[in-house]
Amino acid sequence: MSSVLEQRALKWIPLALVTAVALAGCARDEGFFDDRNLDYVDAEPASPLVLPDTRNPQRYRDILPVPDVSGQRAQDGIADVRPPQPLTIGRIGDEDYVTNREIGDRRWLVVAADPSRVWPQLEGFVRQRGLDVQERRASEGVLDTSQAAFRVQPALREGATEVRCERDGQSMASCLDALEGYLSNAASSQTASATASSWNAQRQDSDTPIALRQRGDTWEVVAPFEADRVWADVHHYLAKDFDQADERELLAADPDSRTFLVSYLSREQRDRSLLQVVTFTDTSELAQEIRVTVESRGDESVLRAEATGDQPLSENAQRELLERIASYLR
Repeated sequence: MSSVLEQRALKWIPLALVTAVALAGCARDEGFFDDRNLDYVDAEPASPLVLPDTRNPQRYRDILPVPDVSGQRAQDGIADVRPPQPLTIGRIGDEDYVTNREIGDRRWLVVAADPSRVWPQLEGFVRQRGLDVQERRASEGVLDTSQAAFRVQPALREGATEVRCERDGQSMASCLDALEGYLSNAASSQTASATASSWNAQRQDSDTPIALRQRGDTWEVVAPFEADRVWADVHHYLAKDFDQADERELLAADPDSRTFLVSYLSREQRDRSLLQVVTFTDTSELAQEIRVTVESRGDESVLRAEATGDQPLSENAQRELLERIASYLR
């Protein structure tokens, strides 16, 4: 009986050996499964495919072109790498197709569409109103009439457009009100928002990045735009976003000094408040009062944040707040 069992056991030995060898080959000394990274260790570029002479080369292109990075160089500190943008107008909720901006006695409209789409709508408004066109320079966004001068230019945020209506350098409130109503009715809000969202996600404008930089113990945001435009855009979004008491709140806005006064509870303060809640400690004083300043530096604007009280604003809180504000301008 034992010899029969031994014969049956011996029959399985070759199969076990074959299986072990096969598994050992798959492991490739890196584990049970094949590590495909090893396949690329000695990889070399192959010659590109050559089309026959009878083919029209203009009908063909690279499916996955490799971007040219030969001109790029390493930078000290934080690299200005733009993250993928969500398919929405803003990160703080849906934005209307047409919104207002103002600082002092200056006022203009921001339309959630590219200038190439806004310009024909502006021309339609001029025709509807029967305005006498004296000069039209579409490439410069200039449309002058005997009643008002219209200016169109890209807004601070990608995929948006600023529209101005002025006479003798002064904003015309009645013109802007009428134009706002026309633009809002000219296009379906749903269609316009979807189009603008696509521009926000797909259009790249690396020539005008919003940079977050550190100088010693201080963080700052550098925006390549006029200070008044930056202040007006930041004010618009702060009014929408900083509306939560004990967490983030817009307390005051001064266009003359281009400053904002906000109450802000940073992440590190929020973590500290959770501990104090457990120990039944009052957390109402954790949010700091912070002054945000927009300074003009030539053609650029610099945003800084500092605490107004005795307790200084930490580096992490500075960066966190300024990152949030910088996202309004992207």
